[in-house]
Amino acid sequence: MSLDVRTVGDVTILAPKGMLLGGKETDELQSKIKELAEAGNRKLLINLGQTTFMNSVSLGVLIAGHANYSKRDAKLKLCAVDKKIQSIFVVTKLSLVFEVFDEEAEALASFK
Repeated sequence: MSLDVRTVGDVTILAPKGMLLGGKETDELQSKIKELAEAGNRKLLINLGQTTFMNSVSLGVLIAGHANYSKRDAKLKLCAVDKKIQSIFVVTKLSLVFEVFDEEAEALASFK
């Protein structure tokens, strides 16, 4: 897996590609979220448009990241979530926790 990192204005965007299976690829995402949080990042968007599968470990990484951002009164949002992954969010009620947007542009606008 690779992880694209870019910035649009004051929003950092992480875009993991491939499958998040709880291994090295998930560790990479976790360490990047932690690194950004420790650096004081306040606006993080995770674009899951090129993520094809997530397991419970990777969901835990997103939940921990969301908790970290929330307690600092910062924002972590998701966009472009695959339909199969989105169904996991609905079943686990995580759709009530995360702000999820269909398009990256829509998510970016929500930070303003």
